[in-house]
Amino acid sequence: MAGVASGSDSASGGGRRLPLAVWILTRTALMLCVLKVVALPGPDVTTDVSGIYQGWYEVLRTGIFPMDDVTWQYPPAAALAILSPAVLPFLGYATAFFVLALLCDALVLSLLLYAGGRPGKSQRGSWVWVAGVALLGPTAYARYDLMVTAVAVVALLAGARHPRGLGALAAFGALLKVWPLLVLAGTPRGRATSRSWATAAGTAAALMLLFVSAMPGALAFLTFQRERGTEIESLGALAFHVARHHGWDGQVQLNYGSVEFIGPHVPLVSALALALTAVAFAWLLLWRLRAKKFAPSTPCDAAFTAVLLFTTTSRVISPQYLIWLVGLAAAALVFRRGRMGLPAWLVLAAAGVTLLEFPVWFAHVVASDPLGVALLAVRNGLLVAATLTACLRLWRQTVTEPRRRKLLPAQSTRDNALMAS
Repeated sequence: MAGVASGSDSASGGGRRLPLAVWILTRTALMLCVLKVVALPGPDVTTDVSGIYQGWYEVLRTGIFPMDDVTWQYPPAAALAILSPAVLPFLGYATAFFVLALLCDALVLSLLLYAGGRPGKSQRGSWVWVAGVALLGPTAYARYDLMVTAVAVVALLAGARHPRGLGALAAFGALLKVWPLLVLAGTPRGRATSRSWATAAGTAAALMLLFVSAMPGALAFLTFQRERGTEIESLGALAFHVARHHGWDGQVQLNYGSVEFIGPHVPLVSALALALTAVAFAWLLLWRLRAKKFAPSTPCDAAFTAVLLFTTTSRVISPQYLIWLVGLAAAALVFRRGRMGLPAWLVLAAAGVTLLEFPVWFAHVVASDPLGVALLAVRNGLLVAATLTACLRLWRQTVTEPRRRKLLPAQSTRDNALMAS
């Protein structure tokens, strides 16, 4: 027995060393890119940090939110992420931000490696994280979304044993960037749900009250977010990319912090996107009501599926949104018997195409030329396929299969009675 245990430990150690080695190599490359030692083709992805984030930092450090800046579209706790480089003042703002992103990346990997080494778990999640962030390229380190994703992954991996911790972290993540609230979608019915949801509500209310009372402009983001249109990388934007080749009288313009289409029928497409999001929410609610059995992997599977639904149907699909999906896919694949393998690989493929779409060939996307349209069609097609596949697998595992197992004994009993008669 001791020999078996020793062999198992050795195998586990070997299983952790390889993804760690690949992580070191790929993250070295990412840091060289964001520090501008190596340059990728296309626009400089670090300007958001050195320009926009640092500008917000100068305002936030005075104790108020950037109320007059329409690009500030984030919940109040996002101020903590923007202010975080202050803990490393000797590095300069941008460098400190990149180092903190690297540390959050390392934290997620450490948690996935630890979780993947436990009984019934797998290191597939570690590999998804290592590969997914690398495939997204330097954008992963040049946005604060990686920090938010770290909070969501910690919440999911700790949530099985600590429902109140899950709720508190979900609420904190929601006040960073809203979407982490969806990690509560798959909590098992009963005590786990009541504890986690109640804690989330209380934590969110307390934090919001704290920000509103302490810093003017904490709710300004609501107005700016409402005014956003159809961003050129979104699913709905494909209609306008094609329409530009057939006389559509519109234009591409920097609007509310993102590159969007402006012109005829854009409000209609934006409204349709919102309607699709409402349909996604309705499906998620229906699934929650119909689900019969929650497996150990269900909270992660449901969170991954929910964020896929809301990302794919959104008016905006920025490149950094893929970080959310990579992190949740990694958490889902920690479970050896999880069903999200195919959707996770589709997300990885979408991450790789996203790097080509932004920043490498972003000029082609802006121009709506054949290459740009093809890249968007492939990337968004992969996201749609991942979303539909994830929904189907989640429904099958939690609704269809449990119902079938319940019906089989009853059918068998009836058959035996008929044979006896």
